[in-house]
This record gives sequence, structure tokens and C-alpha cells, in this order.
Amino acid sequence: MAFFNEDIETMPRADLDILIDERVRNTVRYAAENSLFYKKWFSEHNIDPLSIKEHEDLRELPIITGDIIRQNQPPVTPHFNFKSVSCRDVYTINETSGTSGIPKSFFLTWDDWKRYSEKYARIFVSYGLERGDRVAICASYGMNIGASAMTVAAKKIGLTIIPEGKCTFPIRVIESYKPTAIVGSVFKLIRLAKRMEAAGLDPKNSGIRKLIVGGESFAPESRAYLDSLWGFDTCNSYGSTEGTMCGECTERSGLHVAEDLIHLDLYDQTLNSFVPDGKEGKIVITTLVPQGEKAGTVLINYNTDDITAVTSRDLCSCGRTHMRINNPKRDAENYYIYSVPVNRINIEAAVFYPENMQDLTGEYEAFIYSGEDPDETILRVSMECEDVGRCDRRLIKDNFTEKFLKEVPDLKLQYEEGLLKIAFRFTEKGGLELYRLKARPKRIVDRR
Repeated sequence: MAFFNEDIETMPRADLDILIDERVRNTVRYAAENSLFYKKWFSEHNIDPLSIKEHEDLRELPIITGDIIRQNQPPVTPHFNFKSVSCRDVYTINETSGTSGIPKSFFLTWDDWKRYSEKYARIFVSYGLERGDRVAICASYGMNIGASAMTVAAKKIGLTIIPEGKCTFPIRVIESYKPTAIVGSVFKLIRLAKRMEAAGLDPKNSGIRKLIVGGESFAPESRAYLDSLWGFDTCNSYGSTEGTMCGECTERSGLHVAEDLIHLDLYDQTLNSFVPDGKEGKIVITTLVPQGEKAGTVLINYNTDDITAVTSRDLCSCGRTHMRINNPKRDAENYYIYSVPVNRINIEAAVFYPENMQDLTGEYEAFIYSGEDPDETILRVSMECEDVGRCDRRLIKDNFTEKFLKEVPDLKLQYEEGLLKIAFRFTEKGGLELYRLKARPKRIVDRR
């Protein structure tokens, strides 16, 4: 088994916990000394930074949100209050995608870039990429850091990068440059496989042997369908401009968290206490700054608005000791029907029911409406068909309904009593509403 940083990745749990606590202390002190926001923040909350000695002490500190970051940068404030280095030490200025509001600004030093790229290097190596692999990056190169951080990571390993930026590149790129791996989202990689098939190129015999998926959460069923199209097991990854990069090893038993570089806690819905391992909670991160290094933007107790569960802190079969988590999902993609949370992932799992995929492309959208009766709710699901005239609609409806109610069992009673109605629409290719939107489309839209 290959490692990028074997000493750290296989560090015994007791030693790793000691290192984490050391870096928590250093990070808190660094923030108190260098960040305008945290200098004021510690003072206003009557917190002595020296009192934070281990990661459990972070529970005593307030939670930071994306809105708090936005309220501490232009145009709201004259200065970027989270910036924690002088301008001469800033290597790049980056932004989040802005899908949930005004983009958040981040100032990264070269030390930040080394830490970010190391996380991706660990993911690539743990999945089996090695010197000589040619990797097509289908993530955008721009103000967010994902694609660029992967490119820096590739240099560390000896990979060749094909910086496409999108999965809509011509099929000749695969035929001419012969990539061995591709990075992209599940849906982009599904579409690419189907374009290859239409061009007479079998994805299973294309020379591509590795897929690293990320960029958005997904259902296990859609990932299984992606695996079937390409003929091998894909690798799941999770990352953000805030620095949350995690990824699977070849065991595919959870995403390894680089605990020496990013501290991840899971809080309950009230954000008042930790949740135990195995239970879902909100991801709250603290960026860890090693002694002697610089960080352009420090985050302590930052609520990512993502949800996951810790699957294990035990030694992985791959030899890594760092904890593993489930594939995170967005809390913002939870919609409440009769006070029951319904996530996009629940819809997607039902769409990608294996028998359905004989007739469906995998593209879908869902809408929630109020019914004629005040107590009635309608969930309308639109699915794109390979051939809308030959699609087995009854089978798909039955499969979807059965799977959806297993995904969200607390809605079964409302469905049986007729309060929740599930309506279906089957379209030809290109017939979904999301194709007409210029902005990034939402898979679920609440129209109540």
C-alpha cells in the first residue's frame, strides 16, 4: 500500500491526538495574534486564548458561519477582518463559488497551498494514482481552489495534468492524450461516458482506469450506476475552499480526514454539543496551523452547513489511522415535508433504482407543491428517458415510490393516507426545466 506521507498517515491514534491538540493550541494563538476578527472576537466573548488547550475545549467557543465571514469583508466592512497575514505574505486571493450567497473571500499563503495540495496528494495516492498517470481535471480553474490545488498536488506525485476544466471536452482529448484518470462530479462523468458511447468509444476500454468524484454530494445508487458505466470502482472525495479536503482509499470504507491539517467536529442541529460517532451531525471545522507556518485565513469552529457521520476512528485496512466519515451532504438541500427532512440524495437514490436505469438517463428534477387541500403536499418528479416512447413508466413509478419511502420512512403514513402525493413526468432528452436555466440548477425546488 502506497502513502504520500506515511509517518503522518499511519501515526498511532494516541500520538495523532497529541499532535491535533498541539495544533489546536497553536491555531487559536495564531488567530488571536494575527486576525482582526479573532482579536475582537476573543475580547468580546471574554475568552483567554491560552485557556484553549485541547480540541474538546473548542466546544466553549462560539460557532462561525458563512454569514459572519460575509459580514466581515467588503462591502459590509472596509477591511477583510478574517485575513491573518500582511498583504506581502498573500500568495493568492480566492473566493468560494457563491452558490449560497455572496462569495466568501480567502487569502492563502504558500504554506496554505502546501497544506491544501498535500491533502489532495494523499487522496490521489490512497486511491492508487502514481507517477506517470495522466489526469484530466474537470473542475473549474478560477477563484475557487479545487482544480488548482489538485494541479499542485500532481506535481508532488509526478502526475501529468490535462487541465480541461469541464467534462464537455471533445472525445478526441481521450483518444489523443490517453488520460488514465479523470476528476469530475458524478453527473458530469455519467454524461461523458454516454458521449463516449455515442461516439463509438467504450468507456470500459478507453484506457481510463480511475475516476475521482466530488464537487457535490450524491446517492450511493448514482455512484453505483457510474461505476457500471466505466467498469471499475470510483473514488469519492470532498473538498471546499475552506479546506475540508477528504477522500477515500481503495477500501472505500469512508473518506479519510487529514486530521493533522483540518480538525472536524460533528455537532447536533442546535450546534450546542457534539454528536457521537455513527450519528449524523453538522460538520464544524477548525483549520490547523502547524508551528512556524502561516495561514492567510484562519477558521475556528466554522459551520460548513454539511452533514455527515464518523464511520470509524479505528485502523483502516489500508493502514491509515485517520478517521473516516460518510459522504457529506448539504444541509441546505434538506426540504421539510410534514416536518420530515427530505434531501436531494433521497430523491436521487429512488431515481437511480437499478431497474430504472434501463430506461432513464439519470437526469432528474423534483418540485414540491401545495395541494388543493390545505393538508395536501405534492412531490412531482421529472425524469429524462433514453426513449420516452418506450419507457416502462409503471415499473419506474413503482420502483421510485418503494425506494423513496424506504429512504424517508417517516413519510410513509402520509403517503398511505393520501396526504402526500407523488406525481411523475417523463421527458425526452433535454426536456427538463433545468436545461433552460443559466445558473447552476437545483435538483429540488420548493414551490409551495
